[in-house]
Amino acid sequence: MAPAHLESSHEDPSMMDPRVLDPAQRIVSREGLTDTQIDETVTLLEALRRWRETEEAVSEASRRYMKLGDNDMRALRFVITAQEHGSIVTPSAIADHLRISTASTTKLLDRLAAAGHIRRLPHPSDRRSVAVEVVEETRDAARESIGRVYGRRFSAAAQLTSEERGIVTRFLRLLADTSPSPDTAF
Repeated sequence: MAPAHLESSHEDPSMMDPRVLDPAQRIVSREGLTDTQIDETVTLLEALRRWRETEEAVSEASRRYMKLGDNDMRALRFVITAQEHGSIVTPSAIADHLRISTASTTKLLDRLAAAGHIRRLPHPSDRRSVAVEVVEETRDAARESIGRVYGRRFSAAAQLTSEERGIVTRFLRLLADTSPSPDTAF
């Protein structure tokens, strides 16, 4: 006979539920938790999964719309933000921000320039360097796509109480601390 949490729903059992994934509790201990607490935890993890899927879909749609890769988009956001604050961006600043080599940065900037997204200009105070600027059309497109989504996300977070924001922040930090570092093998 199936456990009650599997019988009571017409939906497929959640793959986030440790009662489904790990019934013998070899990986996830459920000791001291009621079925209600487990259900609430699974609901939270399902909401987080849905957020992640939505975030990935939005990012992918923005990249397709602007015909850019992930690092290309990150570089544009960095340069746009710097421009908004009156800062001059150099290729080395982009390389540092993206944590990529200068050779990879040159290729990235070549792609962005060829697509008409950026201009390379003489640096105003360093003759050995260049300044990178995002063209107005690309800034407008980014504002309309990514900027509007960010605005809605900020509004959603702002609707929470101060205490709720603290709880969510604490949870997300705890969650981030569970992940291995990027250079750790699974």
